[in-house]
Amino acid sequence: MNIREEARKMKLVAPVLAASSNEMRNGALRAIAEALTARKDEIFAANAQDCQAAAENGIAQAVMKRLVFNDAKLNDVCKGIDQLITLPDPIGKTLLKRELDAGLVLERVSVPIGVIGVIFEARPDALVQISTLCLKSGNCAILKGGKETAKTNRVLFTIIHEAAVAAGLPESCLLQAELHNEIDELLQCEKDVDLLIPRGSNQFVQYIMNNTKIPVMGHADGICHIYLDRDVDMDMATDVILDAKTQYTAACNAVETLLIHREIAPVFLPRLARELKNAGVKLRGTQEAEDLIARSSEAAAQIEAVDIMTDDDFRTEYLDMIISIKIVADVEEAIDHINRYGSHHTDSILTRDDAVAARFMQMVDSAGVYRNCSTRFADGFRYGFGAEVGISTSKLHARGPVGLDGLVTYKYLLNGSGQIVGDYASGRSHFHFRDL
Repeated sequence: MNIREEARKMKLVAPVLAASSNEMRNGALRAIAEALTARKDEIFAANAQDCQAAAENGIAQAVMKRLVFNDAKLNDVCKGIDQLITLPDPIGKTLLKRELDAGLVLERVSVPIGVIGVIFEARPDALVQISTLCLKSGNCAILKGGKETAKTNRVLFTIIHEAAVAAGLPESCLLQAELHNEIDELLQCEKDVDLLIPRGSNQFVQYIMNNTKIPVMGHADGICHIYLDRDVDMDMATDVILDAKTQYTAACNAVETLLIHREIAPVFLPRLARELKNAGVKLRGTQEAEDLIARSSEAAAQIEAVDIMTDDDFRTEYLDMIISIKIVADVEEAIDHINRYGSHHTDSILTRDDAVAARFMQMVDSAGVYRNCSTRFADGFRYGFGAEVGISTSKLHARGPVGLDGLVTYKYLLNGSGQIVGDYASGRSHFHFRDL
């Protein structure tokens, strides 16, 4: 397959998809959900082959969880599609309407981005989420999934594409790239592909950014923090931290670093360390954190020595059952640490103090800043977006979980009645701006 030729076809088809009705696109989504359910045995059989091959190749257990596509995952993606259907059409919204002069009216209207290339990790449910989000938002999509789930992705894509086309959408609305060398071909399609969204390791995302002229949206790291203030409910804090670290360790929104106020650390840290140890989490931290655990005879008896960290170690994204711990003087030191060593993804404060929480939420420079809840809530489905194509730490265009609103841009429409700029430049005519 020649990716450049296929991308060129997509570029020509993109306006057709953009002009399709919301009813047609929603009909395609319904057809996709029904087809996925009807052919689930075919999907599960392919997934079993992928998972068996991954196990034989010694894939890490944390990664294996991403590869599985079972009844629970199918149910989740179908719920996401149902949620997408209920959301308003993101295309054709009037964002501004202004009369510049009599008979000269300016409008700003939302439109799809066009052709989007998404290169994502080996997670079959991601293929369903990305393709349906792109179709709902009127975008053509080139999809390249991880090789570990190649068989599952091939079956899923076939089902989704056939259902979408049967529902009336253009044949070239979706394209699946399967070969690794096709990624490099895709990176050279700057004339026909409008946006790239890479999802994967820091090294991979940086490679994409450094080897294409196509705009890139996404994040390279998910170094998420939780700061425990001195005025905190310790039972609540323990539950939140365990969820943020262990509920889905391989996710980019899992917590990687704990910052603990020095006043509560002597009591809280040994207790928390035991809970983390019991959950199978390995501890890394500063010498001060190690000393506090060692002073607690009960904690010291249960926990191996903490792996001592340097400052640069706090830039580490584990995606594993490992967590970093640092003791801080106050919220100001916590804010400074997060803004210095974090990845501007998602960070949370646990506190009962409203003033401290407000300061933290104002000053932490991240796409998601939370209070008294797990960082794992950073997800398009949990935000009510239906799903997400990824999470962006950029400050341009889209930030945080990228749902429908992040997949549209806008254009200006100007309707006149023969006006010319020369009349305004000479003073014969005058603007009288009025919002309509």
